[in-house]
Amino acid sequence: MADTIKVTLVRSGIGRNKKIRETLRGLGLIKLNKTVELKNTGAIRGMINMKIHELSPAEGSRKKGKRVGRGPGSGHGKTSCRGHKGQKSRSGGGPRPGFEGGQMPLHRRLPKRGFNNIFKKYYSIINIKDLNRFAPNSNVDSEALRKAGLVGKAGDSIKLLGNGEISHPVVIQVHKVSKAAKEKIEASGGKVEVI
Repeated sequence: MADTIKVTLVRSGIGRNKKIRETLRGLGLIKLNKTVELKNTGAIRGMINMKIHELSPAEGSRKKGKRVGRGPGSGHGKTSCRGHKGQKSRSGGGPRPGFEGGQMPLHRRLPKRGFNNIFKKYYSIINIKDLNRFAPNSNVDSEALRKAGLVGKAGDSIKLLGNGEISHPVVIQVHKVSKAAKEKIEASGGKVEVI
C-alpha cells in the first residue's frame, strides 16, 4: 500500500452541512479542483469515505409542501388556494407549454433553415501522420484504430486523408481514401484496402 494518498475536491462544500465542511477543512481541501497529498492512514481514509447515513441536506434547503384542502380552519381549504372557477382552478389547467397569450410564440418567430438528412453518412477522419504510431508492415484495421484512440464509436465509417507523411509501410483497411493519401501509402511500400 502507498504511503501517501492524493485527494481532489471535485464538488464545492458551499451549502453542505457543517460536518462535511469541517471534514473538507480538516483534509485541507479549501478550493475546488485542489489536490492535496496526505498520509495514507485509517483516519484519513475514514474522513474521505463519508457514509451515506452521515450526509444530510443543507439547513433550510428542504421545505415541507403546503397542505391544502384540509378544511376551512387552515385557511387553505375548500378551493385549495385556487379560487373559484376558471382555467387555473381546473385539474391540468393552465396554458400549454410555449403559449404566450396569443402573441406569436418564440418557436414560430425564429427563422428556420435547412433540414436533417436521415440518410447522411458519417466518417471518422484520420490522416497519414496518425499512422506513424503503428509498427512497420502492421495490419491496421478499424479495431486497431479504435484501440489507438484515433476513431470513435464502432458504427462510423473511416476515411483516410493525406495530411502529413509516413516513413514506413503499413497495410490499412478503410471505407474511403483520398487520392493523395493512397499515393503516399503506396510510395512508402504499404497498401490501402477499401472495405
